[in-house]
Amino acid sequence: MQSTGFAHWLVVLVELFAAAFVLLLALVAVLVLVTWVADRNQTANSVLRNFPVVGHFRYGFLRLGEFFRQYLFASDREELPFNRAERVWVYRAAKNAENTNAFGSTRDLRGEGVPFFVNAAFPALGDHHVKPKPLRIGPYAREPYDHAAFFNISAMSFGALSAPAVRALSNGAAKAGIWLDTGEGGLAPYHLEGGCDIVFEIGTAKYGVRTSEGRLDDDKLKAVCAHRQVKMVSIKLGQGAKPGMGGLLPAAKVTAEIAAIRGIPVGQDSQSPNRHLDIGNVRELLDAIAHIRDLTGKPVGFKAVFGSMAWIDQLCDEVHRRGIESAPDFIIVDGSEGGTGAAPQTLMEGVGLPLHEALPELVNTLMTHRLRQRIRVICSGKCITAYDVAWALSVGADFVNSARGFMLALGCIQSLQCNRNTCPTGITTQNPKLQRGLVVADKSEKVYHYARNVMHEVGIIAHSCGVEDPRQLDRSHCRVVGDDGLSIPLEKLFPYPKVPEESRP
Repeated sequence: MQSTGFAHWLVVLVELFAAAFVLLLALVAVLVLVTWVADRNQTANSVLRNFPVVGHFRYGFLRLGEFFRQYLFASDREELPFNRAERVWVYRAAKNAENTNAFGSTRDLRGEGVPFFVNAAFPALGDHHVKPKPLRIGPYAREPYDHAAFFNISAMSFGALSAPAVRALSNGAAKAGIWLDTGEGGLAPYHLEGGCDIVFEIGTAKYGVRTSEGRLDDDKLKAVCAHRQVKMVSIKLGQGAKPGMGGLLPAAKVTAEIAAIRGIPVGQDSQSPNRHLDIGNVRELLDAIAHIRDLTGKPVGFKAVFGSMAWIDQLCDEVHRRGIESAPDFIIVDGSEGGTGAAPQTLMEGVGLPLHEALPELVNTLMTHRLRQRIRVICSGKCITAYDVAWALSVGADFVNSARGFMLALGCIQSLQCNRNTCPTGITTQNPKLQRGLVVADKSEKVYHYARNVMHEVGIIAHSCGVEDPRQLDRSHCRVVGDDGLSIPLEKLFPYPKVPEESRP
């Protein structure tokens, strides 16, 4: 009897499944028919008009190609913006895993533009990784900033980044002894959580320190800088991803919390002006720097993408007219290869000087005007590995900032979803379900290990070149491959200007 009952229910179950399958086939058939009719009669897309239904597969494969390319088809060294070899290096550094290779490098050492370093014949014995000495920023500010670490976290706003991502950066930065730049989105409690040093950025919309008309609110700025963790203020003139264009935070990311921190309406696109309303020339820029430095007591500088150095010449001349104390305390040069902000492809790929040109030109310009020791130079733009950072130091940077390097340390898989609120790793999304994947305690350790391992390996390069402190690297220690496959020293490619020796960095 039991066997008969089981057989009966099995037959019923099979019949139900068969009916459901037939119904599903009918629904699919109807959907295909409706799609066929719609495709055949639409006029916007020729492929779908000529190949209805089937043509959709093309766009599906085109979309999936973004993700499968890096795993199945691309070689270790051919992807952009970062290839697999670079990403794996960062992942291993963030995990504090062994970062040695066997059987030779996959890097083409004969490719045009490839830098490599000149080892000393008789380097000092032992590991000899000397901890970098602090550099003073803002000697004329009431609260000058002494900072040792030469590798720090670049500008990334809360809103563009999720709260767990900012918390992990803050905690990791504190442990590594590096600073965290807030980006233009204002100061969030998550920036302060870990206890790290903070660089507060004032963007063109003056988020977090703005009046209702978008002007600077002195009282709000004083309140922000009253936090002891806030060490410097950076005026953002532009960023590498989109020179001459203001930032955009899509409405989907403008939550009530983000709107309150920035001082903007909830659920609306947040578009910054393409420049500060009150800064239209070098005189007004120096006026703004002087005002903010006097108001807050903090070192003040600016961040810019360069098209030429003519306006820096004008700025330096104006500084000499006003007095050395009027100079910006630092300049952050952002290369046009920057990419953390969503931007039109035209601006991202075709406007502004890349870092390998802008950085040496800026350093040389400051040296020519004998302001190199007064103004600290900070650079950013695809510097994610030890030899990227060592190259920047040898050219003349005092500090190197990285944004995407630390995003990779947080677990970024380069899925190119940063501007869509659909980041699968929880880094650049305000979707709580996706943010859940980013565990702050784990990722803050990876931020710490990544920063320390980059600085450690830059120390290895410096030791090999025969200098103790990585900041002692100069253009004689690095060569760059030319178009003929032969390398030339950086000091010949970008010769130092003829100025007194004490003007050199």
